[in-house]
Amino acid sequence: MDKPMTYRGYSAKIEYSEKEECLIGRVPNIQHSITFRGDSVKEIRQAFEEAVDAYLESCAQRKEAPEKPSDNRTVVRVSPALHSVLALVAGHENKSVNTWLAEVVNKKKDK
Repeated sequence: MDKPMTYRGYSAKIEYSEKEECLIGRVPNIQHSITFRGDSVKEIRQAFEEAVDAYLESCAQRKEAPEKPSDNRTVVRVSPALHSVLALVAGHENKSVNTWLAEVVNKKKDK
């Protein structure tokens, strides 16, 4: 099997959309939504790279550290309402939900 499409440390998950008759891609394993599309391999690669660059530029403009993809993820299921509150609180500290939760848990663990 070939290697997945990667760019600047991010991998692409690409599927064919029969409804839209094009390739649809996303960056998995991060909270933020990075999506892209194209009609050919060349177009989907260019769209992927542009989407990652746009995400990184957006993070830099907000002075927020970009989320790094992780293959070692544990999923914690919470209600959409609670996730919204977590995202709001974490965002006020310019952190991802994962980073904020990890810091809170580590502080509690150290007490």
